[in-house]
Amino acid sequence: MEIDRTTSAAAAGDSSSGAMAVDAAGGTERPRFEPLMPSEMSGGRPQFRKVPVPSHRFAPLKRCWMEIYTPVYEHMKVDIRMNLKARRVELKTRQDTPDDVKTLRGEHLSRAIGRLSGKGGNTKYAIENSTRTRIVIADTKIHILGSFVNIKVARDSLCSLILGSPAGKVYSKLRAVSARLAERY
Repeated sequence: MEIDRTTSAAAAGDSSSGAMAVDAAGGTERPRFEPLMPSEMSGGRPQFRKVPVPSHRFAPLKRCWMEIYTPVYEHMKVDIRMNLKARRVELKTRQDTPDDVKTLRGEHLSRAIGRLSGKGGNTKYAIENSTRTRIVIADTKIHILGSFVNIKVARDSLCSLILGSPAGKVYSKLRAVSARLAERY
């Protein structure tokens, strides 16, 4: 199959037209996409969260509201308000809200991959077998195959391991969750 090199070169040079840029490395052409801004990830719409406040924590929250509000609004660039009638705190992203997700690099990345795999791959296999999913760890990406509910359980377990939870704690939580899932079916 012959590909017109002039059109792909023009597309690679013109990123403002919205066309997909193409990278011609090693004889194969792969699409090269520009990174998305956090506001573009949600389709340009702001993300909105409502956090209920328990009744015994409402008075202390009202007392310390300005100490909480100021750093959240100014540094995190998130709109925040206290809904007194519904007794909840409501958060909404703005156009200038930064993306605070950091990728692991170097020694931290290899340590996280080691924690996910476990000795001889035992941790990965235990998560796969208890959640009925398949997990592929490839460089900086983790792919999970399975049903929606099972993927969520496996993702929560993997996130706990990456954030430093002991493997035994993750195993016991998996046992409890998989027992609950088995009751459903």
